[in-house]
Amino acid sequence: MAVSAGGQIMLSSTVQLREPTGLASRKWRLVRFCNGEVMGRKLKLQSGVSGTGSNGCTKNVRQHICMSLTADVSTASKLRDLDMERRDARTVVAVILGGGAGTRLFPLTKRRAKPAVPIGGAYRLIDVPMSNCINSGINKVYILTQFNSASLNRHIARAYNSGNGVTFGDGYVEVLAATQTPGEQGKKWFQGTADAVRQFHWLFEDPRSKDIEDVLILSGDHLYRMDYMDFVQNHRESGADITLSCLPMDDSRASDFGLMKIDNKGRILSFSEKPKGEDLKAMQVDTTVLGLSKDEALKKPYIASMGVYVFKKEILLNLLRWRFPTANDFGSEVIPASAREFYMKAYLFNDYWEDIGTIRSFFEANLALTEHPPRFSFYDAAKPMYTSRRNLPPSKIDNSKDTVMLGADFYETEAEVAALLAEGRVPIGIGENTKIKDCIIDKNARIGKNVVIANSEGIQEADRSSEGFYIRSGVTIVLKNSVIEDGLVI
Repeated sequence: MAVSAGGQIMLSSTVQLREPTGLASRKWRLVRFCNGEVMGRKLKLQSGVSGTGSNGCTKNVRQHICMSLTADVSTASKLRDLDMERRDARTVVAVILGGGAGTRLFPLTKRRAKPAVPIGGAYRLIDVPMSNCINSGINKVYILTQFNSASLNRHIARAYNSGNGVTFGDGYVEVLAATQTPGEQGKKWFQGTADAVRQFHWLFEDPRSKDIEDVLILSGDHLYRMDYMDFVQNHRESGADITLSCLPMDDSRASDFGLMKIDNKGRILSFSEKPKGEDLKAMQVDTTVLGLSKDEALKKPYIASMGVYVFKKEILLNLLRWRFPTANDFGSEVIPASAREFYMKAYLFNDYWEDIGTIRSFFEANLALTEHPPRFSFYDAAKPMYTSRRNLPPSKIDNSKDTVMLGADFYETEAEVAALLAEGRVPIGIGENTKIKDCIIDKNARIGKNVVIANSEGIQEADRSSEGFYIRSGVTIVLKNSVIEDGLVI
């Protein structure tokens, strides 16, 4: 290292301040610089000098610049290594919950599991957590399934099979279907989210899980984009046993979620699953502690759980096997009880997130994708959403309004369409002069000519499955593979 007459530092090519070798073993003395530049930047010195020395440096300068090269480079290196360790995705396993019977999404769940429900045209709900895992570098994933899992299993095999889909390197994607095992308890199916994980707890003690430190619990029916490793790193840096991803919530929807109270450091003090009435009001908090402005905090006085959790592996096993061996659900049993006994922390996710749990939320979330600009977009080159690749031609849509179309698994040629029409039958798709509003059209539907689907009478609930449709929450759902004959008015 050299210092020019003007006070500028020059490093030789053989010395690098960030490199541990060479510097860590040397003791550097304090160096003071004269009037001039330090590291190439001009110094602004105060006036009031009394003279100049023989070496050209000013004397009695009231403010001088000191630079100490006592940096402990080995410590800095250790900090970098620690940061890398905290972001090591190889020590994380993700568990995606396949959901229950999906009654609130019926009839879309009549023949498929909730995570297998199509969304955004080309995708299925399971693609959201799977893509978030891939984009976060997490390549060890279990998917727990039980209800109507055939189409979900098929989609996962096609999209995330290492042979023809997304490659997971030394990781894996495994579907864990509900199964019966020896013993009285082994005769039961999954009784809830916690019970589902408990029934496969032995996997976390498998030799290939020896490096796993944290278990990420995810839901298969949410729409959002999230870097899970930011979440895990925050969990590790805080030293928490359990961390819950949360978002600020307003009054209109707060009772639909698990709510929490936290202290000014983000520690969860209490947790209440879907409270109502006075219990709901009791869960109001000052959300400015999460970084919200005062105006935002007034609009969103609740902290809602997203159903996304990260557990220390040993803590999770202890909770499920010994501390709460009969608890079936994370949200209503394990999490509220753990808040009183373990260090549980909240992690703010103040971005787009939607629970696709009802027909209405499914309908509105799909229509929101058509906004300009949309609140959520599948088009992100840096963090793409993955799915099963299908070589199908594009659809032709004219004058559409407030309708969600899930597409078709196949298409018919012009000759096949002409033959069907000649026989008085309805081809795949929507016939001419048909008017549709506030409707979800499931796959492979055949809707004839001069049909009107508008629910002009404002009916909220109706079972017309014999005619090929239901009405749920005021939204008409045309069933998969159904036929709506020419001229029908709904």
